[in-house]
Amino acid sequence: MHRIKDVDPWQDTQRKIAAITPISGRVLDTVTGLGYTAILASRAAESVTTIELDPGAQEMARLNPWLQELFNNLKIIQLMGDAYEVVPTFEDESFGRIIHDPLTFSLAGDLYSGVFYRELYRILKRGGRLFHYIGDPNSKASGGVTRGALRRLQESGFTRVVRRPEAYGVVAYT
Repeated sequence: MHRIKDVDPWQDTQRKIAAITPISGRVLDTVTGLGYTAILASRAAESVTTIELDPGAQEMARLNPWLQELFNNLKIIQLMGDAYEVVPTFEDESFGRIIHDPLTFSLAGDLYSGVFYRELYRILKRGGRLFHYIGDPNSKASGGVTRGALRRLQESGFTRVVRRPEAYGVVAYT
């Protein structure tokens, strides 16, 4: 999800990526969306693997001249499918950084589950960082989601989970 108030999608994505810098090695972008995250992360990463469920989102990105790097950058590996099903297929400690920017909890609750967080922990290298976009930390809805996500991330093995309100999310460390 991208914020649309007082920030453009590129600025929003820069804040997410800045929360887990330095970017190095392999990066996983769990939900491609229009591709802003994969594009910006690829500029510092060895490679970016990005997963998208909706072919419509891919088609919208393909029509946008500002997003063509998603399709012609050889460092970006695109996978089509449900992140909940694709992530378990990755080997242990496959990625140095993960950017988890799912749809809202009401639309994609399984991507906020302890089961999914344990998979993210498993595929993240030791010393790695996970950025998890949750939404406006000052909104009533995001407050409950944030508290639940913090608890489940810690229960999943992450050693430290820190709120990053400027990026509308949290960073979890292995």
